[in-house]
Amino acid sequence: MIKKLSKFIGQYKVPTILTPILISLEVVMEVIIPLVMAELIDKGVYAGEMNLIYKLGLELVILAMFSLFFGATNGFTAAKASAGFAKNLRQALYYKVQDFSFSNIDKFSTASLITRLTTDVSNVQQAFQMLIRITVRAPLMFAFSLIAALKINAKLALIFVCVIPVLGFAIYKIISKTHPIMKATFKKYDKLNNVVEENVSSMRVVKSFVLEDEEIEKFKGVSGVIYNNFIRAEKNMTFMPVIMDTAIYTCVVLVSWLGAKIIVDSNMTLLTTGELMTLITYSIQILTSLLMVSMVALMLTNAKASGDRIVEVLDEEIDIVNKENAITEVKDGSVEFDNVSFSYVKDMEKLCLKNINIKINPGEVVGVIGGTGTGKSTLVNLIPRLYDVTDGTLKVGGIDVREYDIKALRDQVACVLQKNVLFSGSISENIRWGNESATDEEVERVCKLAQADEFIKAFPDGYNTHIEQGGTNVSGGQKQRLCIARALLKKPKILILDDSTSAVDTRTDALIRKAFREEIPDTTKIIIAQRINSVEDADKIIVIDGGVINGFGTHEELLKTNAIYKEVYDSQVKGSDEA
Repeated sequence: MIKKLSKFIGQYKVPTILTPILISLEVVMEVIIPLVMAELIDKGVYAGEMNLIYKLGLELVILAMFSLFFGATNGFTAAKASAGFAKNLRQALYYKVQDFSFSNIDKFSTASLITRLTTDVSNVQQAFQMLIRITVRAPLMFAFSLIAALKINAKLALIFVCVIPVLGFAIYKIISKTHPIMKATFKKYDKLNNVVEENVSSMRVVKSFVLEDEEIEKFKGVSGVIYNNFIRAEKNMTFMPVIMDTAIYTCVVLVSWLGAKIIVDSNMTLLTTGELMTLITYSIQILTSLLMVSMVALMLTNAKASGDRIVEVLDEEIDIVNKENAITEVKDGSVEFDNVSFSYVKDMEKLCLKNINIKINPGEVVGVIGGTGTGKSTLVNLIPRLYDVTDGTLKVGGIDVREYDIKALRDQVACVLQKNVLFSGSISENIRWGNESATDEEVERVCKLAQADEFIKAFPDGYNTHIEQGGTNVSGGQKQRLCIARALLKKPKILILDDSTSAVDTRTDALIRKAFREEIPDTTKIIIAQRINSVEDADKIIVIDGGVINGFGTHEELLKTNAIYKEVYDSQVKGSDEA
């Protein structure tokens, strides 16, 4: 994992390398200062040597200034390195997700991907900054201070050596209990984000069913689990400062008592007052360094869980990729399913589509009828390679879709999917998703074809009307027509409408189909619909039942030969007559 993540340091290698160097220099300054202070006390203050006091005092100021400079600079370089590392990592994750096929996206929930891009990257960023700062500073401070203490008085320094294993064991026990709790908490963030995302994006549904209290309880449940986990972890962590303070004060008391005894007994020949003060300072530095190491170890252990989740996305194998020398031009809008079968789990025992054989000529209008969950949307999702067939061959323009460059294929296959999505921005900007360089006249033309021009011009700002995120400030029918216009702007050879006129009235639906016939006769149009009148004038109609083709023909042919089609037709016609 570390090897995979380290390559995202990228252009921030210089501040990453500079940070440990600057920290090392800062530590050297902090270890030297107590030694100079001891000399100042013993040779200056006690001896009454004012010149020496001034000289050593100036040295202390210079050392402190250098320590401050090295400390401030390494803080800046560490921040720059860690922020840059996180930027590269987040960018790599985002770009990877953009290349995911639908099956890759299905493997990771939206909430989980958001957590990995935000919380997990932040955890790794903090751990990286600690790695290049504290994991250098703490061991160096520990080693240098201990060596200096041993040189001053080895017997007194043995107090630190005895206390350190006890302190280390206590810290290890705390970390071993805390880490599993923190690891479990990170996983709960996915669920929390999922609850928030569902609630916010479906706020109108929640309010229409008056389920605010239930949603609040759901949020409180997940948030409460995270809260309780953090409380448990913090309870364990509260012992850390208590143990640390106990160790420090114990060392200070023992060093002070034994040191004072040595000073008195030896008449300052074995230990001086200045050296005793220096040992007390080093005792604090040694034990504080050990605490810092333990805290970093805990953070790195917790960050490992986040790092594993990030690497899981980065290592995900994208199952729809371009072949070498992929074809970049789609000849025409013909579509042929040759014994195609499909399974979402790549299991021939769990097929959603079975042995599909259909041939659609360029420019034809093909309707698709079938019950919910019969495979209608799955069928059309295979055409632009949103998923790849599990078995058989699917051809567009007479060529297997797997031979095409993905971008080239999808540029010629425009889909208005079942779930219409608009983005925050103006109506014009949303339409230009189909072609960002389109002129105003081209935008207006496709909106007229989609029967959207009239209601757009009724807005005070017309085509500059702002669309809220998700299109929440336009009706379902308006949203569908804007999405159809956006697809038409691509000037595709194949246009797929997946139940995308369900929210418009029958008159508008008829006008849209009429505009398609007259204005884009060469475009192959595949229309999935629940209403018979949306497809009855199609050149061919496909009836799907249970993932297999139950019928294929014209409206008149299917009325005579297909029981499912006739049943749907009769139910809709009779229902209309009764109304």
